[in-house]
Amino acid sequence: MHHGCARFGRRLLAAATGLLVGSGIMAAAAPAVHAAGPAAHYVMTAFTRSSESNMNVYASSDALNWNTVKINAYTPPSGLIRDPSILRHTDGYYYLTYTTNWTGDTIGFARSTNQINWQFLRNVKVGLNGNTGSTWAPEWFKDSDGSVHVIFSASAEGRGGQFRPYRIKATDAALSTWTAPVPLGLPANYIDSFVVKEGGVYHNFVKNETTKYIEHATSSSLGGPWRFVGTGNWAGWGSGLEGPALAQLPNGNWRIYFDQYSGGRYFYADGDLNTFSAKTELPGLSGVARHFTVLRENVGDGVVVPTGRRTIASVNKAGHVIRHKNFAALLEQVGPASAALDRADATFTVVAGLANGNCYSFAAVNVTGYYLRHDDFKLRLAQNDGSAGFRSDATFCGRTGFAGGGSLSFESYNFPGHYLRHYDFQIQLDARASGAFPADASFNVTNALG
Repeated sequence: MHHGCARFGRRLLAAATGLLVGSGIMAAAAPAVHAAGPAAHYVMTAFTRSSESNMNVYASSDALNWNTVKINAYTPPSGLIRDPSILRHTDGYYYLTYTTNWTGDTIGFARSTNQINWQFLRNVKVGLNGNTGSTWAPEWFKDSDGSVHVIFSASAEGRGGQFRPYRIKATDAALSTWTAPVPLGLPANYIDSFVVKEGGVYHNFVKNETTKYIEHATSSSLGGPWRFVGTGNWAGWGSGLEGPALAQLPNGNWRIYFDQYSGGRYFYADGDLNTFSAKTELPGLSGVARHFTVLRENVGDGVVVPTGRRTIASVNKAGHVIRHKNFAALLEQVGPASAALDRADATFTVVAGLANGNCYSFAAVNVTGYYLRHDDFKLRLAQNDGSAGFRSDATFCGRTGFAGGGSLSFESYNFPGHYLRHYDFQIQLDARASGAFPADASFNVTNALG
């Protein structure tokens, strides 16, 4: 606890203890448990109406209401970052591909471990006619066989020419070498191709550059032939739309997003890939974000985490537990014979996750309204301000413990792939690694000390 509120904490603890003893709660049965289950988490990368050279990152628990991860998260060394598309690769990195310029024959690549700090990798030549052509709107597509592709639109005549979708395929695990471009198999004057696969069917949502409608084609092969199953105003969304992007929802349906470029507004619709709802304006980011993609990640693995008043004990540091002190989350030696304040600081109420009920949050028992949250990858005790950002930072999903033996590990809800672990006796978020990490990131959720 913070020195300025230590006396307050002791008074509050004493009062709370008296209430518990007087009410008999301390003798109550052990709290119930519930299964976390995988929780959907969504990441968006977008350039904005005010800048074609900076990319913003947003996150959401429902693919609808978005909170800011970082403004101006990435600016390439030169050129633009229009149409940024995000992929989580098998090596744990997040990868971007993006439009580098209005004219030219390259697409850009960058990567990140945490969605916040991005490293430029390279520009790759894929265009049709050097600097006289245009190469736009690259989109990641990972096929069911694990192969990684980028689908982009190119015109040999530049901005005024007729665009056609092409694809390249990664030839190494580092996504550094690629095949030569081949046509995707759609007619000329189609642009902004976005492909998803469901079952054995490839679904291609693509802008007809002549009519300005987003149309729908299907195929049994990524290379075609494609059959248009939705043309013109087939979905009732109207014309003047571009940049379709899709993400799958937990109920199995899909959400499609598209940019109404002439009006400066963004819309979405939900459906089963064949039929969709009417378009609805995207709250918060309409008029701000431009031509984005949305990455869905799942966190948690269905492990059961004990809820209620609990203490979280280290697996590899005997007698050491997580406690808050001066608002920092630390690993310290606290036991049944420790002072009452220490035991209370080492006790948390494990509740359903503030950002997603399939995960968990840790509320202090002796400072009302305060939860453990990560801040700059360090865990600390902070007051719930009701914001979406706080709820996400204070939510962790249960995983089978890396150390085994019935232990538990906790994955950050809004930074999937990052887990609570102790390092130099401080609790922090780290990406999964080898060495000491598995044991440092494993805990036992025990009966409460306080």
